[in-house]
Amino acid sequence: MEAPTDLQVIGSELALRWPDGGESFFSLEQIRRHCPCAACCGEPGLTRPVPAQTSSLTAESFRLRGMQRVGGYGIQPTWEDGHGTGIYSWEYLKKIGAQMGSDER
Repeated sequence: MEAPTDLQVIGSELALRWPDGGESFFSLEQIRRHCPCAACCGEPGLTRPVPAQTSSLTAESFRLRGMQRVGGYGIQPTWEDGHGTGIYSWEYLKKIGAQMGSDER
């Protein structure tokens, strides 16, 4: 999947413009709640699955400290509560955008 042609944080939203002209908008809270990292989602283990860690999210959990691109693959946000291991591929963002109805505003 191709990278967005534009990616901006506007207030408390992440806005992406895709090469096909479509757009996706996410609240930062939506992005954090859909963190794909192993700590948030769990992961398959060799003998049994490893469950996600249970932690309560606070207001800091939804404030973005920074964000970096990961090659041509996606983005990796860092949050004010120190969490920063989730890598959101372009494909994953497109998928959750469609599920949440955040495309085409």
